[in-house]
Amino acid sequence: MRFKRHLKITSGKLDMTPLIDIVFLLMMYFMLTSTFIMQPGIKINLPSALSTESMEKKQIIVCLTADGSIFCEEKNITIEVLKSILETESRRNPEIMLIIKGDYDVAHGKVVEVMDLAKVSGVSCLASATQPVEEKER
Repeated sequence: MRFKRHLKITSGKLDMTPLIDIVFLLMMYFMLTSTFIMQPGIKINLPSALSTESMEKKQIIVCLTADGSIFCEEKNITIEVLKSILETESRRNPEIMLIIKGDYDVAHGKVVEVMDLAKVSGVSCLASATQPVEEKER
């Protein structure tokens, strides 16, 4: 007995919908699981340093811009307001750390003024923010 063979060669079509679905799912997964490091909106050119480390204590970050403006919690403040903030926070938490992010071009006297104000207000731990030296600069 001889069976007939019904072989038809047809050109196949590749359905792109499942592939696009998988690509979008992977893209959403990587976007949601990646970490974003956001810098505050204040433009500061930090100086470079060979020794940098991260701090784990409760922190107050004060930014000093090149034009002499003082920012705390991304709000433009005066030196008197900064003094009251530092006094209040140091009474709440004696172990609080003040991090000064001074622009590379800020006057040294302004940085010393903020450091002196912090010591008078009761802040015992001070740090100056820097950025790591890139390999090209070394």
